[in-house]
Amino acid sequence: MCGVMDYFGKITDPRMDRKKLHKLGDIIFITIAAAICGADDWYEIAEWGRVKLDWLKTKLDLPNGIPSHDTFNRVFSLISPQAIQESFTSWVQSIAKITEGQVISLDGKRLCNSGEHGEKSIIHMVSAWSNANSMVLAQQKINEKSNEITAIPALLNVLDIKGCLITIDAMGCQRAIAEQIIQKEADYILAVKDNQQFLHDDLKEAFGSIKDGKVDTQTTMGHGRIETRTCKITNDVSWVCKKEHWAGLKTLICIESQRISKATGESQNHTRYFISSKDADATVFNNAVREHWGIENKLHWTLDVAFGEDSSNKCAGHAAENFSFISRVALNILNQHRDYNGKKSASMKTKRKKSGWDNEYLGAVMAGVEKLKNS
Repeated sequence: MCGVMDYFGKITDPRMDRKKLHKLGDIIFITIAAAICGADDWYEIAEWGRVKLDWLKTKLDLPNGIPSHDTFNRVFSLISPQAIQESFTSWVQSIAKITEGQVISLDGKRLCNSGEHGEKSIIHMVSAWSNANSMVLAQQKINEKSNEITAIPALLNVLDIKGCLITIDAMGCQRAIAEQIIQKEADYILAVKDNQQFLHDDLKEAFGSIKDGKVDTQTTMGHGRIETRTCKITNDVSWVCKKEHWAGLKTLICIESQRISKATGESQNHTRYFISSKDADATVFNNAVREHWGIENKLHWTLDVAFGEDSSNKCAGHAAENFSFISRVALNILNQHRDYNGKKSASMKTKRKKSGWDNEYLGAVMAGVEKLKNS
């Protein structure tokens, strides 16, 4: 955990000197450790700190004991989100292993109970997720009265994506975003829907006419259904009107999926279209598009179910935005710890509970990230 604090320990303390009963580094350390152990609000964090006081004294000075829940809330409402973001991104870059061709997925998520003044103030974050590392690489808040189109470029600016394959849903299918990815020496796969109506129509026409495109078909079984995904691609981008407006455009993609319920036999069919700057075979694109859903299944779903993010009601100042980074620090650390019962990997919920129950297990979870960093 010292590696995490090498980055978060440098955050500027926003408090007046006369109100600094507890060191900022101690407050951040306790919050991260408590979040790993299953604490999801300020009351739980303060109570965890009191229960774990003896263990914490082996790590921290704690001249005035454990801060109150009000202190945790007040401090995190005051800390600059930009400082938290910079610390988070620098820490992740120090341990994540980004390799040539790796898929990085971008997508947005709402923190549903985060608003102070009604629904319009609910915080919306865009995250960058690496399936290969099982890590959130960075995230960016969407400003009020804005959307993912403005947040994605800001997120891309803080990422080192050279040689990577960036996947984004239809909201990010914008010419400026494609141009930015190419300028950063990466490739893109952008989903195309009706928000790009002419482009969408061009792709439908292309795959309705092309008979000899490259094809890859994959079938998987799970969650009570059989899913077959057929990926068709063509490098004939002349089907796209004003193709020169899409930087580096090389491949058009169509994925037809069929899901059959094993219980009822009911079948559902979907067709999706994409554009890409990468020149590869159909298998690469089939795998990359499927991998994009890791950000929904392994990040957003986990944050809602295991971390209770959607039920959180942190509203004061920057508290909700800053705690969202703490949750992702905890998730990244826990994801690096390999815990198996036979062939089955322990769930995120189980790993959080075991961290809270067993100080040795918690130490192993934290040490795992340090080993990863130093390997």
